[in-house]
Amino acid sequence: MKIIYNKILPVGRRFYAINLFGILFAKGPCDNVIINHEKIHTAQMKELAYVFFYLFYILEWIVRLFQYGFSTEAYYNISFERESYCNQQDLMYLSSRKPFSFMRYLSVRSQK
Repeated sequence: MKIIYNKILPVGRRFYAINLFGILFAKGPCDNVIINHEKIHTAQMKELAYVFFYLFYILEWIVRLFQYGFSTEAYYNISFERESYCNQQDLMYLSSRKPFSFMRYLSVRSQK
């Protein structure tokens, strides 16, 4: 995974890294957990041909925003984020991950 360190992306103070089309933009050093989290997102992106990943991500965030009422809680309950956060500590997760595993995280259960 290519990592680009910069002060511009991701935008905002709350975010440290963002994965855009398989390239990680980070404000500083990334440990193995952050990199694994973003690699899980890259696998999700590839499954959905990148463009559909972003369309689905935004659509699901809007649905979750109406569901939870807060943007932070909506973010943490997006199926892509739920899969990534639940498995980011398991550095071998991608070797055993089945395609479209994020679908198991679509249920309406809060993770945070």
